Amino acid sequence: MKKIFITRKLPEEAVVGLREIFDVDMWHSEDEIPPKAVLIEKVKTVHALWTNVADTVDREVIQAGANLEVIANLAVGYNNIDIEAAKERGISVTNTPGVLTETTADLAFTLMLAAARQTGQAERFLREGKWTSWSPMGFTGMDIFGATLGIVGMGRIGEGVARRAAGFDMDVLYHNRTRKTEAESMFGFRYAELDDLLSKSDFVVVLTPLTDETRGMIGERELGLMKETAVLVNAARGGIVDEDALYEALKNGQIWAAGLDVFEGEPIGSDHKLLTLPNVTALPHIGSASVKTRLAMMRMNAEDIEAVLSGRDPENRVVLK
Repeated sequence: MKKIFITRKLPEEAVVGLREIFDVDMWHSEDEIPPKAVLIEKVKTVHALWTNVADTVDREVIQAGANLEVIANLAVGYNNIDIEAAKERGISVTNTPGVLTETTADLAFTLMLAAARQTGQAERFLREGKWTSWSPMGFTGMDIFGATLGIVGMGRIGEGVARRAAGFDMDVLYHNRTRKTEAESMFGFRYAELDDLLSKSDFVVVLTPLTDETRGMIGERELGLMKETAVLVNAARGGIVDEDALYEALKNGQIWAAGLDVFEGEPIGSDHKLLTLPNVTALPHIGSASVKTRLAMMRMNAEDIEAVLSGRDPENRVVLK
């Protein structure tokens, strides 16, 4: 019987089908990351590795998997996996594209609203018992309705955010590696070079994948192009935005606020310097975290694992055997 190791404790409904035909070993914790030594030991005897974005599946881990046939990643992104090492070994890598588009677009828009209107700060103020009267300029923020939105990375999620922006009568600019002319005419957004987008936008939402090309693409120079009243939202990957430069820009009032669902090194501690700033709204990487979406992602992973271990092509392969 072929073996599977799952790096987090998942709901039983997500794995019951696999248990019927495979030997399934599942990590005991939903939150604790298996140490690398444990991951290497486990992968030595398994045929499938079911991971998530917090797991580092590097060359050392992959080379330890003598029988490894598939790595299924519970995410759209797969920069936590050494793709070249997997490819060299003929190991299929699968992800979960499409299914989390609308949920992540919801979250990106939520962050935009929360950062602009200071809802996190206002809630803490209320819970701490500091609300003693109504203040004419207390917690005043930036309007989203009628503002200009710049989307960096116009993939499925970017288009989802742009569709939501239409309901707020926003003027939408986008920057992408390739033009989306059909989508432009369909949804009414306009292409812009990155510098132009940054200087004109009231809200900048980062949704591009993390690659060698996009790593650090929003740095000191780019932040300096933004309006002092602008809000930056990152719902993609932490390494795309230079956190040191962002800290300085927020602290010095170069931009109004930031909404962050991702960080360069995750998880972060409560002592992370960005969390010391009142104009930062921060979340623990929950872009796809709705019950319906997470279960759908797990179902996609399980189906792809079953397909590969049964000798069929997976539906969502990102690395060809």
